[in-house]
Amino acid sequence: MDRRIVNPWTWQDEFGFVQANVVAGATRTVYCAGQGSVDENGAPVHAGDMTAQVMQCLDNLEAVLSQSDMSLADVVRLNWFVTDIPAFYEAAPVYGPRLGMAGCRPASTLLGVSALAYPEMMVEIEATAVA
Repeated sequence: MDRRIVNPWTWQDEFGFVQANVVAGATRTVYCAGQGSVDENGAPVHAGDMTAQVMQCLDNLEAVLSQSDMSLADVVRLNWFVTDIPAFYEAAPVYGPRLGMAGCRPASTLLGVSALAYPEMMVEIEATAVA
């Protein structure tokens, strides 16, 4: 598989995402459902704590990717749905390094939404991974 990052500019670098990933020769693609801050029974956790919720979302995403024989490094698209954009940016010093250390350089979209599946949920992430 060949993967080429496309970044016509540099401003996105400080946010840890890229403008596009060009993928050729991939043999597997995994389309992940939205991963929220829920436990193994689907119950919401970390009410009111954006940082903890983002980290739980990433834990859940990594579990799905692992079961698919992939990792965060294979993620080419990561969409964020958040109910509080300023709180999401405040959490960046925690989740940003985690993604960077994992080699996760996705094309990414951030969407502010009024609500998610549960009232306690502040963030949900949706990913596409290729290998």
